[in-house]
Amino acid sequence: MPENLWVKCPETGQMVFHKDLEANQFVMPGSGYHMRIGAEARLKSFFDGGKFEVAPAPEVPADPLKFRDEKRYTDRIKEARAKTGMQDALLTGLGTVDGLSVVAAVQDFAFMGGSLGMAAGEAIITGMLKAVELKTPYILFVSSGGARMQEGILSLMQMPRTTVGVQRLRDAKLPYIVVLTNPTTGGVTASYAMLGDIHIAEPGALIGFAGPRVIEQTIREKLPDGFQRSEYLLEHGMIDMVVHRHDLRDTLSRLCSLLVTGRKHHAGMNNVKQKKKPGAKVSASPDIKLPATAEQIAASNSGPKPEDAAEDAPQPLANPPS
Repeated sequence: MPENLWVKCPETGQMVFHKDLEANQFVMPGSGYHMRIGAEARLKSFFDGGKFEVAPAPEVPADPLKFRDEKRYTDRIKEARAKTGMQDALLTGLGTVDGLSVVAAVQDFAFMGGSLGMAAGEAIITGMLKAVELKTPYILFVSSGGARMQEGILSLMQMPRTTVGVQRLRDAKLPYIVVLTNPTTGGVTASYAMLGDIHIAEPGALIGFAGPRVIEQTIREKLPDGFQRSEYLLEHGMIDMVVHRHDLRDTLSRLCSLLVTGRKHHAGMNNVKQKKKPGAKVSASPDIKLPATAEQIAASNSGPKPEDAAEDAPQPLANPPS
C-alpha cells in the first residue's frame, strides 16, 4: 500500500484518508488543523467552478549567482519543479468569485519553502499590474519562509520592488487583500505580506519575521503561549481577522464586493450629472452646486433695495463722546 494514502494530523495523530482530506480542503475533520494546500488546489477551491486562467510570469535568469551549497541551485530548481509542477513558488490566476472578476496569487510552500526570489517577485508585480489593467481586486495567499538565499541581494531587492507594486494598486484605488497562511515569515512578512488593505489569517498560522526559537535565544526569555500565531496577532492588533478555510471564500467575496462597489459609488458621486425632468424637483447634494435660477440672477443684479440701504447706513450714537 502506498505511504501517502493516509495523512496523520500533527496535533491529534488522527489518520485521515487523503481523498477525504482533499474533499475537506485539507482541514483535519477532527481537530480542525489546517494542513498546507498546494497553489493549484487553492485557486480551484477559490474561483467559481474551479476555473481560472493562469497569468504567465516573465522569465528571469535561472542561476544569476552560480550558487552552490550541498547541491547546485539549478538542480534544486529542477527538483522543485518536478515535485510541484510549478515554474516557481508563486502561481497567479485570473477568474471570478461569485461573478466578480478577481486576480489572485498563491505562494506554494512546497516549492523551496515558498521562498521569494526574482521569479516570484516578477510574478507578484505582474499580477498586481494585471489587476490595475483589469481594474479588479488583488488577493495574495502568502506562505513563505522568506527571501531565497541562493539569489542573495537579488532576492532581497524584490522586497522594495513588490512594495512599489502595492503602491500601484493604491494609486488605482483597488483593493489589496492578504491572506496569511502557515507559515509566513522572513522578508516576505517585512514587505508585501503586511502592506494589505485587509489582513486575514488562517487559524493557527505562524506569522512573524524571525521564528520563536531564534527570538527566545536572542532575548533569553520565555515567550508567551501562542506567540506569533494568528490568534495572538489578532488580539494584539496585527491582523484584521482569523477566518476558517471553509469560510474564507465567502469572506473574500463579501469584502471584494463591498470594496469594489464602494469605489464605484464614490466615483459615481464625484462625476454625477443630475438631469431635471419637466415639473420635477432636483435635490442638491452638499458637494454639488446647482446653477442659479433666473430669479436669483435678477435679484443679485438689481442692486440693494432702499430699505436695505437704510438698514446698512451708519446710525448716530446714543451717547456721543464729549
